[in-house]
Amino acid sequence: MTGAPPSSVNHLVVFAKAPRMGRVKTRLAGDIGTVAAHAFARQTLHAVVPPLARDPRWLCWLAVSPDTAVHDRGLWPRVHGLVRQGAGDLGRRMAGVAHKMPTGPVVIIGTDVPAVRPSHIAQAFALLGRHDAVFGPAADGGYWLVGLNRRPVFRDIFQGVRWSTQHALSDTIANLPTHWSHALLEPLDDIDDGETYGRWRGKRA
Repeated sequence: MTGAPPSSVNHLVVFAKAPRMGRVKTRLAGDIGTVAAHAFARQTLHAVVPPLARDPRWLCWLAVSPDTAVHDRGLWPRVHGLVRQGAGDLGRRMAGVAHKMPTGPVVIIGTDVPAVRPSHIAQAFALLGRHDAVFGPAADGGYWLVGLNRRPVFRDIFQGVRWSTQHALSDTIANLPTHWSHALLEPLDDIDDGETYGRWRGKRA
């Protein structure tokens, strides 16, 4: 276990896809329709990100897709900075972005977890003061948050992960070096299909 010094700058990276009709939340669209899925993507982007971006306990970055959308600032809420996700599967993109962040612990989330709050992010960074990695589990076996201390060096823990399966979290934890410690946050729903969308709508009713 390493532990981050108090002087480290915390970096929150939100992975986001440009909310364009027919090109976002396509799996969800198969269950609820393209218009409703597009509306969900736009709504959650602008509901989740601003409270996180205003919090002074970290710098908030948006890692955007497609890469060309980094120039279309009108699409995005105001954050500390915009970066490109780059090419490859989710693991390669997360590793690339995490590696390029300035010095300090990094936490990565997506925009499809409407229940995430600044308190969750603060807890993740607090845990990175005592652990090398932190995860926010999802009910489907994946995770809605991953955080890395990145001290003394960045380690890519995302290779060979079976993304979008029930094994995503266990595969990633299995990639951790044997001397690393990790912590878990509370489970939250990643809204990516009709079932999780229905649960989210039910809680809002």
